[in-house]
Amino acid sequence: MRRMSASTIRISVFVIIGLALLAAAGLWWRQGAPAVFETANTPVRQSGAAAIGGPFSLTDHRGNKVTEAALTDHLTLVYFGYASCPDVCPTELQDIGAALDLLAAGNPAKIEDAQALFITVDPARDTVTALADYMTNFHPKISGLTGSAEEVAAAAKAYRVYFSKFDEAEESDSYLMDHSNIIYLMGRDGEFVAHFGYGASAEQIAAKLREFQR
Repeated sequence: MRRMSASTIRISVFVIIGLALLAAAGLWWRQGAPAVFETANTPVRQSGAAAIGGPFSLTDHRGNKVTEAALTDHLTLVYFGYASCPDVCPTELQDIGAALDLLAAGNPAKIEDAQALFITVDPARDTVTALADYMTNFHPKISGLTGSAEEVAAAAKAYRVYFSKFDEAEESDSYLMDHSNIIYLMGRDGEFVAHFGYGASAEQIAAKLREFQR
């Protein structure tokens, strides 16, 4: 019987290992692969249900406790940011407010079907009092939410939002926060419906809201 050389045996072993890894990767993808990946610029939705959203317990800028139950029977825009953000966050909040106004144009009752939540990623500075002042700059249908560091981290995890503090070694209160910049649209059952990357216009957001209005 012909004997295989050592090099042939090594190649065969590598082929077997490679096939096993491919099979394991396929199983992981079917069972647990995330449905949404975020690139440096834009989140890309893959096939399958996106595991975005879930339980949270925070306090709004009016001092009221707010949980995921607040999403029931509303179309809800959810955005994570912070009040000390120099430009991106206020711009996004202005666009959300403009989208809500466009939704109500011609039929003010339409806006009752929609709301927006601004969840801080900087609870150390964004207290209820600080948010109460900050939110006066934006649409009254946008509620600012804060909480303990643990409560905010839990909400961010549920929505797959990344955040961290720049210059963490510095003790100055003028630090900046790095965070995901995505506006989520959640349906009346609290389930993820769509998302908007940075630069989405008020018209685009309003158009998507209209798709799901009653």
